[in-house]
Amino acid sequence: MLSEEPLSAFHVVYGLRLATNKALPGLPLQRDSETPDLLIKLRDRRASPATLPAFDESFCSNSNDGPGGQPNLRFGLFPGGEYFGFFCGDGVQFAIEHRGREVWADWPENYTLEDVCTYLLGPVMGFVLRLRGTVCLHASAVAISGRAIALAGPPGVGKSTTAAAFARADFPVLSDDVVALADEGAQFLVQPGYPRVNLWPDSAVTLFKSEDALPRITPTWNKRYMPLGQSGHRFASRPLPLGAIYILDSRDTALSAPVVEEICGEEAFMALLANTYVNYLIDRDMRRTEFDVLSRVVSEIPIRRVRPPAEPSAVFDLCEAIASDAKQVMASVPSNATSVRG
Repeated sequence: MLSEEPLSAFHVVYGLRLATNKALPGLPLQRDSETPDLLIKLRDRRASPATLPAFDESFCSNSNDGPGGQPNLRFGLFPGGEYFGFFCGDGVQFAIEHRGREVWADWPENYTLEDVCTYLLGPVMGFVLRLRGTVCLHASAVAISGRAIALAGPPGVGKSTTAAAFARADFPVLSDDVVALADEGAQFLVQPGYPRVNLWPDSAVTLFKSEDALPRITPTWNKRYMPLGQSGHRFASRPLPLGAIYILDSRDTALSAPVVEEICGEEAFMALLANTYVNYLIDRDMRRTEFDVLSRVVSEIPIRRVRPPAEPSAVFDLCEAIASDAKQVMASVPSNATSVRG
């Protein structure tokens, strides 16, 4: 399908060992010491690889339209059932082996590897994890008292901004946008993502007073990223037990301070179900796994709803309120994992 450039770069992300033919921007390089879980074959520009097979009318599309009314994403199963196809509205395309063991990628001539990685490390990796039986939340995660606190909620509520504010307050960040829940039976471990928090320019201004204080995630896109593991902003590079989940509501103009409330039972289950990652392309077995995992999470893990004030600068007060609440609600929850100070 694509040229056979040697797989010479190795990374670890979301608990998976990756082998790729090009180093992925933003991911630390690892030694080639273990058998990889996932092979990623990126287009080799020195050769003339064939394009991925075209999608047809059997492919589904998501509900978010791109330029000209075209779907941002088409996805489906190629004939034969061995590979899933992801076709993005801007021309980036992926083929994903049905067991989540191999990924191929191709992209337009005017795109960069950084552009491609915005998809690869987000929805593509999220779907790979699903294929491998791991349920993911559309959330960010920080370390508090040696456990992982997930910050979930609908798009635009400030999950990444809140995680970045936690980092500025000296709390380690485990993951941004994707929270992979490794089911260990006795507990759920949150797997580390990669050492970046991606932020829109207005969030960069709130946290750093200027959007230019942070680099762009790609040369062609104005979104920024906060590097972790430098400038005092810590990255939690080891899995941590899930300690609590906070569902962020929209900002409330009537509030002067954050309000944190317990939710449980069916309300908590539905809130988590609404915040799972890549939930638009899962089959019956994946759905069964998702329901089982979320049911157990609701019965074992404190689930809280948070209503933040409307003032953007109140994000630091929001972090303080969540951290204080988390330490209280986790006091009775046992943990066997090694602590990370925070």
